[in-house]
Amino acid sequence: MILFEDMNKKLGILLSTSPDNKNLEIVTGLIQAAIKSSVSVYLYLIDDGVECIHDKRLLELSKEGLKLYVCAYGTQKKGISPSEAATFGGLAVLSELVNVCDRFIAFG
Repeated sequence: MILFEDMNKKLGILLSTSPDNKNLEIVTGLIQAAIKSSVSVYLYLIDDGVECIHDKRLLELSKEGLKLYVCAYGTQKKGISPSEAATFGGLAVLSELVNVCDRFIAFG
């Protein structure tokens, strides 16, 4: 089954759950499949999801083309150190991602 056929497609994903939640495994699998199908993938981490910023799977996927964004307020609130693999931003960034992506999925 081919999930994505158009090379120019953009998939946005919002993850708001902690690293120990099964959503992270589902999201990483979805990202891998999308990248393999030449889909541009944008992941925004918010709420407890900001704790996933240092997850090895996401860091590896960012090397393969994942565009990783994280809520700056959420990381500051939780005392999480920045990562060079992610772009820090606020709700304006999230709003822009929702607008530019062909599909947007939220896991929370």
